[in-house]
Amino acid sequence: ESVLQVSEFYPHLCRCLRVLSVCLRVLSVCLRVLSVCLRVPARTAMDPSEVEFLAEKQTVTIIPNFSLDKIYLITGDLGPFNPGLPVDVPVWLAINLKQRQKCRIIAPEWMDVEKLEQIKEQERKEETFTPMPNPHYMELTKLLLNHASDNIPKADEIRTLIKDTWDTRIAKLRLSADNFVSQQEAHAKLDNLTLMEINTIGTFLTESLNQMHRLCTNLQPGETAQSQDD
Repeated sequence: ESVLQVSEFYPHLCRCLRVLSVCLRVLSVCLRVLSVCLRVPARTAMDPSEVEFLAEKQTVTIIPNFSLDKIYLITGDLGPFNPGLPVDVPVWLAINLKQRQKCRIIAPEWMDVEKLEQIKEQERKEETFTPMPNPHYMELTKLLLNHASDNIPKADEIRTLIKDTWDTRIAKLRLSADNFVSQQEAHAKLDNLTLMEINTIGTFLTESLNQMHRLCTNLQPGETAQSQDD
């Protein structure tokens, strides 16, 4: 009878061992993934490509040369598309259609030489940051001029004006960051910054603050010992 009981229990034991083997393999894979994650440094900021991805969600007007019914997307409906009739679409779609020679892109209202000249001069005169015509002005200028410069009047002048304005604002931002670090401030408020500008200075600022913290931490024991000797 004991032999019969063992023979009946043996298949169940084999199934349990197979399940246990699979669990051990899964655990091994999880441990490998965890070890890789621990070796990867934590990200402190978005990549410029991610900021550009967000900028591609901005809308721009196009003149299509094709007919298409309304497109139903998760983010909203687009169209309908009729030849010669303007329609607003996301930048990513406008660039895609432009590359396929399916549309002509209309420059945004703010992408005008006279308006950008005024913005540049105002930025140079003001000590603080002035409002920009678009929260993604730099990314949109790069995207549209790279893919549809033939649709943008005076594209080279616009590129230069945007670059000059960008350089002025980044210089202000670096000066503000330098003053913030040197004066060991606890917090600061800067208005009218764009996401790409914050991304540009973010890593530099956080690393500077970390270095200052390390220096202060290393100096404290020596200062304490010196005060005790006095």
